[in-house]
Amino acid sequence: MRALVQRVSEASVSVDGQPVAAIGAGLLVLLGITHEDDAATADRVARKIGGLRLFPDAQGRMNEPLGAREVLVISQFTLYGDVGKGNRPSYVAAARPGHAEPLYERVADALRAQRGRFGAHMEVALVNDGPVTVLVEL
Repeated sequence: MRALVQRVSEASVSVDGQPVAAIGAGLLVLLGITHEDDAATADRVARKIGGLRLFPDAQGRMNEPLGAREVLVISQFTLYGDVGKGNRPSYVAAARPGHAEPLYERVADALRAQRGRFGAHMEVALVNDGPVTVLVEL
């Protein structure tokens, strides 16, 4: 499982021009799932993301975890795009929707997150706060 985690001032997602979800200050999580991932992996990723110390403390250092801030989770199978050969990504490592969707929902539920629409063509807007972006891979 791979998650690209961005600290944001705000983020939103739309499908077909219609708003689906929006958050204020918090984390935008682009979540990719592979066919080898399972419920235990999803739980570990959610705990890791929730515990990341990406927010400034009283001294301005990135030392505070998510806490009560908001989260928006977007399914992102393209995080498993392999461009090792040629210029067209191969997505053979990405999980099929029937396997991936329940794990995506599990991570989003564990983070009490807003979410995009699984499998849809989504338009994601964000304002990076920092910018602070980390890759979580388990």
